[in-house]
Amino acid sequence: MEAAATTCYRHPSYETYVRCTRCDRYICPDCMREAAVGHHCVECVKEGQRSVRQARSLFGGAVPTATTPLVSYVLMALNIVAYVVEVVRADTVDRFGMLGAVLVDPAGGQYYYEGGTYPGFELTGVAHGEWYRLVTGAFLHLPPDSSFGVMHLVFNMLALWNLGRVVEGQLGRARYLALYLLSAVGGSVLVYLVSPETTAVGASGAIFGLAASFYVINRRLGRDMRAVNRFMAGFLLWMVISAAFTSWEGHLGGLLTGGLVTYGLAYAPAKLRTSAAQLAGGAVLVVVLAVVVAARTASLTGAA
Repeated sequence: MEAAATTCYRHPSYETYVRCTRCDRYICPDCMREAAVGHHCVECVKEGQRSVRQARSLFGGAVPTATTPLVSYVLMALNIVAYVVEVVRADTVDRFGMLGAVLVDPAGGQYYYEGGTYPGFELTGVAHGEWYRLVTGAFLHLPPDSSFGVMHLVFNMLALWNLGRVVEGQLGRARYLALYLLSAVGGSVLVYLVSPETTAVGASGAIFGLAASFYVINRRLGRDMRAVNRFMAGFLLWMVISAAFTSWEGHLGGLLTGGLVTYGLAYAPAKLRTSAAQLAGGAVLVVVLAVVVAARTASLTGAA
C-alpha cells in the first residue's frame, strides 16, 4: 500500500517526503536548510537565529560583518562639501566657525569682549547662544586664501582616512561616530575655555580624538606598542608645531576627550559594556560639557 502523497508547506504543488526535524513540516529542496541533524525549514532557521545571542566586541559593539568604513566616508564627504560651501560663500567661517565671544561692529570688525554691551556692537559667538558653533566649526577648514589654505583640509582628510577606518572597524559605526563628534565638541569646549576670542576651524580636534582612541585600542588589545608609540609621538609633535597656525586648544581638547571616551569603552567592567550603559555614559559626558560651556558663558557675560 503506497503512502499518501505529501506536499511542501510553502509550495503545495511540490510533492515531498522530507520533514523539518524541528517542526515536522514537509519541506521541498528549495525550503531545506542544512542542520546538525537532518534539515530545517526557513521559519525554524529564522527563529533559531533570533534566539542566538549576538556576538559582541571587546568594546561593547556588535562584531562587525562589513569592512567598508562607511561613517569615515560620510564624514570625509561632509568636510569636503563644507569646504566647497566656504569657497562659494566667503562668510561661512564667520557664521559657523568655532568662536567663543567677540564684539562685532556694523562693518564686520571684531573686537575683544570683556563683558557688557556697547551701542552699535553686537556680541557674537557661543556666549551669545550660538552653541551650534561647537559642532559646525569642526567641519570647516582654513579658507583657500589663507597661508595654509586647502592643505589644511587635505592633511585632515588623510589623517581621517588612515585613522578612521581602523577605529571604526574596532568600535563599530555608532560608537565611532559618537567618539568623533564628542572629540570635536571636546576640542571646541577647550577653545572656548582658553581662547574665546579666537575663531577656530578644522576637523583636527576630532582627529586627535581618533589618534588617542587608536592608542587606547591597541593597548587594550595587547598589541606591540613600539610602532604605536612612535606614531603618537609624531602626532604630539605635530600638535606643538601646528600651534603656530592652528588651534592647539582644539587639538588637546579632542585628544583628551577621545582618550577618555575610548578608555571608558575599553576598560569598563564587562557588565557596563552594554549599549544602554555606554549610551548613558555618553549622555553624562555631553551634560558635563554643556555645564562647562554654560559656566564659561556666565563667567564671560557676568550672568548670575
